[in-house]
Amino acid sequence: MLDHGQAPPLASEARRPVNPLLRRKPVEQLVSEGGQGEGGALKRSLTMWQLTMISIGATLGTGIFVVLGEATPIAGPAVFIAFIVAGLTALFSALSYAELAGSIPVSGSSYSYAYATMGELIAWVCGWCLVLEYGVSVAAVAVGWGQYLNELLDGTLGFTIPEGFSAPLGEGGYINMPALVVVLLCMVFLLRGAKESARINSIMVGVKIVTLVLFCVIGFMGIKAGNYTPLAPLGVTAISTAASMLFFSYIGFDAASTAGEEAKNPKKDLPRAIMLSLAIVTAIYCLVALVAVGAMPWQEFEGSEAALAQIMENVTGHSFWSVILAAGAVVAIASVVFAVLYGQTRILFAMSRDGLMPKAFAKVDPKSGTPRVNTIIVCLFCGLLAAFIPLGELANATSIGTLFAFALVNVAVIILRKTRPEMNRTFKVALFPVTPIIGFLLCAYLMTELPGITWLVFGGWMAVGLVIYFFYGMRRSSLATVAAPAVPAAEAAEQK
Repeated sequence: MLDHGQAPPLASEARRPVNPLLRRKPVEQLVSEGGQGEGGALKRSLTMWQLTMISIGATLGTGIFVVLGEATPIAGPAVFIAFIVAGLTALFSALSYAELAGSIPVSGSSYSYAYATMGELIAWVCGWCLVLEYGVSVAAVAVGWGQYLNELLDGTLGFTIPEGFSAPLGEGGYINMPALVVVLLCMVFLLRGAKESARINSIMVGVKIVTLVLFCVIGFMGIKAGNYTPLAPLGVTAISTAASMLFFSYIGFDAASTAGEEAKNPKKDLPRAIMLSLAIVTAIYCLVALVAVGAMPWQEFEGSEAALAQIMENVTGHSFWSVILAAGAVVAIASVVFAVLYGQTRILFAMSRDGLMPKAFAKVDPKSGTPRVNTIIVCLFCGLLAAFIPLGELANATSIGTLFAFALVNVAVIILRKTRPEMNRTFKVALFPVTPIIGFLLCAYLMTELPGITWLVFGGWMAVGLVIYFFYGMRRSSLATVAAPAVPAAEAAEQK
């Protein structure tokens, strides 16, 4: 606070915070740099519908096709309630995402939002969590893809891929080759460009929605009221535990925010796409879960990673319908891999442009308008991870990283409302600040429900990330190597 007779701070002092860990990147600078990469620029070509399909594509898949089989033995018939709890947690964070996506329409998603509100160190931590969320979830999803591919091969050609080449180390195999293959196939399509990728994604999303609706129609005929009782045989706490696991199923609704620099009308379309995609996904999850536990006793889900296909065969008595479902699942899970890989590359693109990651991740191919080197590196890394790491550990590690990032987004909304109340917002969180506070608390609660080993993995991941930041990112940050950006005097004083 200045005395009346005290001179205001010099412009250079106002622009240069004392602590580099707290330096923020102004919203105007983030937006003005949108789309600009090394040697080229991203192309604005995505409509609201395509953005919605990207979010649905990144979300709707493994959670219902694979993780359902792991969560049902924990929650019992109440697994659909666990989906609702996880969905409500995602909803509060989605509202915060929608407000920030409309205000700061850039590719960095929550990483960029943190950079504008909480400073560089927190932004790095958030970005590192997003690398865990997107990169590792791709591997987790790809692992589940192989299960349904074997179901499809068995039903159509009468053979399956040997376990040694369809399961990772620790689960009876040596390498999950199908998981590696699906990631590499997605890489080929992603390299073609954002517009072409969005068209392919929309087709795959349409196939999986039709497949799940078909499951509900056929599964409804096999529902037995007795399968719903007792509703919560393992107690209410088990529902919370299952919800923390099923939160993995909602990872990806924020994928539209990673397309902020390739959307035609990002300020209006991004919030709409985020909210619409979450509503569609939650409705489908709850309906499918309700039908599934009604058509098959919850105890029989144990050890089944292709439960929906099994239910289809049990209800109809014919393998034909289970083959159809398996085919739909193969497409559905592939679309998740596809959309999440897209999001991961765009987040690394933003971090690289800010100097916190090597410049190779920000290089844009002039012809396709895609970060080509970035895409190849990410896909190879995720493919190898999927080939050798079991699904369960990947899903839990992904969930904790996502919950942490979502918690920060809720905090970012509160900070930005306070520091920049005059900013034009195309979408506003209702009941502010209650809604983002609830979103933060729900994320924190679900994090406490995850097992201790997951926290150890998360702690190790964060430790590695901090080492990289302090020895690489902090010194190479664009805010440290170029003239300090124009930061309002009041904000600069606050950063000090």
